[in-house]
Order: sequence, then structure tokens, then C-alpha cells
Amino acid sequence: MRMTTVQCAIATKLAPGYSTFVQLWRQYVNGSRGTAAVEFAIFAPGLILMMVMTADLALGIYCKMRVQNAAQFGTEYAVVHGFDATAITNAVSSNTNVSGLSVTPPPYQFCGCAASSGINTTGCSSPCPDGSSAGVYVSVSTQGTYNTLIPYPLVQNSYTFATQATVRIQ
Repeated sequence: MRMTTVQCAIATKLAPGYSTFVQLWRQYVNGSRGTAAVEFAIFAPGLILMMVMTADLALGIYCKMRVQNAAQFGTEYAVVHGFDATAITNAVSSNTNVSGLSVTPPPYQFCGCAASSGINTTGCSSPCPDGSSAGVYVSVSTQGTYNTLIPYPLVQNSYTFATQATVRIQ
């Protein structure tokens, strides 16, 4: 049975805290107090783990990009300064701070002809199929290691990224 407006006004005048008490009692009886806190406590660890995993993935991708940039820097160094395997290796190593970065195999120089499928290796004095002279190329290979922030089940904890960059210097 519902109370009319007049009856509510009378009940409020008779018991000043009546409506507040009834609302609190109904919330207590319905069991909704603290539900949000319990739900947050259940889902928060999963959300935090997903944020850490996303950051870990982003750091891994960034490490791969730095390894690629190191190889490209080595070829750019060869274009400007000429081929010197030791100098290129030192330039690549000093240019980046990737953990476990190595220039393996050492930079090398070769002659070849450009083709649609890549570079066909030839002798430096041999002409290319189109009649042009063979170009001199430098190739730099780099490897870097990325270790995950935390160990994940069913996923390896260390990744090795390897890349190679090649450029024509003559």
C-alpha cells in the first residue's frame, strides 16, 4: 500500500529521520552496499596485468625498431665515410643502447647488380645484364635482445631481434 503525499508529510513530521532511515535500511537489506568495491577488487588485478602486458609489448616493438635503426645507421655511416668494418661496428655500437646489441656477422662489402628481386651478386669488374657496371654495396647486420618486464606463463621471456640493412655506396 502506497502512502499519499499527505501521509508522507505526516510521517515525516512524526519521525524526522524516517525517510533516510528507510532508504538506508532498504540498501542494507538489498545487499548492494560495497558491491562496487568488491567488483573492483576482483577485476583490478586483471586490468593491471593487461596494462603491464601492453606496455611490455610496446617496449618489445620499440626495441626491434632500435635494432633496425642501428643497422640503418651503420649503412648511412658507410655511405658518408666509406667501407671500414671496424669503424662501422664501432659507430653502430655507440649509436644505440640496446641491451645485447651485436653486429653479427661483421659488416661486409660486395659487388652486384640491382634486380627486381634484390641484388644479384657479381664480380666487381663484371658488367650487369643491362650493360651498366656493377655497384659496390655494404651490408650491416645487427642483433639485439629484449627481456620481458615480468615472466609470463606459456610465453618466452627473452626475444632476439635480427635485422640487416644494405646500401649502395658506389
